[in-house]
Amino acid sequence: MRVLISVDMEGIAGVVDRADIAPGSPEWALAREWMTDEASAAVRGVLAFDQDAEVLVCDAHAKYRNILPQRLDRRARLVRGTPRPQDMLTGIDSAVDAVCLIGYHGRAGTAESVLAHTISGAVISSVRIDGTTLGEIGLSAALAAHYGAVPVLVSGDDTVAAEAEDVAPGIRAVVVKWARGGHAAENLHPAVASERIEQAVPEALAARASVRPPRFAGPVDLEVDVRRPEMTERALLIPGMERRGPSTLGFSGLGLPESYGLVGVIADLAGIP
Repeated sequence: MRVLISVDMEGIAGVVDRADIAPGSPEWALAREWMTDEASAAVRGVLAFDQDAEVLVCDAHAKYRNILPQRLDRRARLVRGTPRPQDMLTGIDSAVDAVCLIGYHGRAGTAESVLAHTISGAVISSVRIDGTTLGEIGLSAALAAHYGAVPVLVSGDDTVAAEAEDVAPGIRAVVVKWARGGHAAENLHPAVASERIEQAVPEALAARASVRPPRFAGPVDLEVDVRRPEMTERALLIPGMERRGPSTLGFSGLGLPESYGLVGVIADLAGIP
């Protein structure tokens, strides 16, 4: 068995504020430890299910240099650094059997959800594939399913659990904190959060046949709403990119993996001052 573990930071137990996730801040230094420990818990869970499994951990926050390599379970391999293909799910291919999404957050616009956004909170307000609005949970689940991998588990706050069940019915959710607003939560102790993830992963892998992830066949239609009309200008220099509204960009005809990658390109281009 080959399992990819994608690890974001906003959904980690204890993380509630932008200072917690901003590289270089004292709070971020602590959050890196919590993030690494939750990743290691997921690794242990995979290997408890299949001691011969190959486990790839993908650092999926900011510039993808947050997980502490020396603190991560030594039996996993770590993907870190950027730029890279497939962004938050680098390493996904037809050889991957299952995907775990650790420390994920709600999509942009989710009320009372801790640090909710989609790809770039400063730039993007919505992403749609074939008319379906997807956040990072949905985009990652859809990309995994495209390659035949099952998104079996997600961890984060209680709004994450609700979103995950909506986009991928049957996925196992581990709630490590309960949102009390966009920058507040009732958190499990980090050690307890890790314990719950470790316990849930084998159960999620055993029940992977019951998950129904989003699937998009063939070329898809991508729409991205940015925060302000002027943010569309650089992205419109891409051949084939369309303006579909004052702040809406559209692109048709690409496959899901290419469209997934294009969202990141739009976020980068639109964010240039």
